[in-house]
Amino acid sequence: GAAMLLWLWLWLWLCVCCCPARGLRIHEYLYFQVLSPGDIRYIFTATPAKDFGGVFNTRYEQIHLVPADPPEACGELNNGVFIQDQIALVERGGCSFLSKTRVIQEHGGRAVIIADNAYDNDSFYIEMIQDSSRRTADIPALFLLGRDGYMIRRSLEQHGLPWAVISIPVNVTSIPTYEMMQPPWTFW
Repeated sequence: GAAMLLWLWLWLWLCVCCCPARGLRIHEYLYFQVLSPGDIRYIFTATPAKDFGGVFNTRYEQIHLVPADPPEACGELNNGVFIQDQIALVERGGCSFLSKTRVIQEHGGRAVIIADNAYDNDSFYIEMIQDSSRRTADIPALFLLGRDGYMIRRSLEQHGLPWAVISIPVNVTSIPTYEMMQPPWTFW
């Protein structure tokens, strides 16, 4: 009964918390904070691609998050010059996650954040996996909830801004008010 439940809980805790060689799991999150525009100055949660893309070796205190044009980033970009040395915000759909990541990499982007194209998605993370092309990508690729991507793009449009300024990655364990800094439309 209770002893078995306690043992199972302890075993699960050890597996999740203490195994040093566990590798990436879908439940490992990466956080970024929008610094401006101020109306979306929140900490957002994203998930890294499962089996392609690089990792963040640098913390960017202030870097531009540039919405790709066209949003799906399946080919040549109209605003590729603005993605150079910045991070691109891309929308899911039209081509594989890997194809999008490679387009952003070819335009000199430091990373890509791919938002779900289901704008009402506020809780379901998609596992981004490689396509069957045997290609690779070196820049980090992250998945963002559709509601979060929509709210970021909407704010930029309302303010007439070409990009947001973000800090990425953010260590949320060092932020005592993390709970209050999450987007109000996200349910926890």
